[in-house]
Amino acid sequence: MQITAKITKVGNSSALILPKEIMARFNLNQGDTVNLTESHDGLTITPYDEKKSRQLDMARDIMRNNRNMLKKLAE
Repeated sequence: MQITAKITKVGNSSALILPKEIMARFNLNQGDTVNLTESHDGLTITPYDEKKSRQLDMARDIMRNNRNMLKKLAE
């Protein structure tokens, strides 16, 4: 499915206007948080998942704190 959305100016920021059909389909409400992920095709928007976000934060910390060991393992 491809739907066109519009980016509008809100103060000094910009906002992406999501059609109500998308909001309903993904069970989103005004004020909800979403994840924006850059991919080879562009940008992916997914509903925020607190558990997944904590896991990604932990993985980033592990990679940052063990950078040298991970480089050695990759060689």
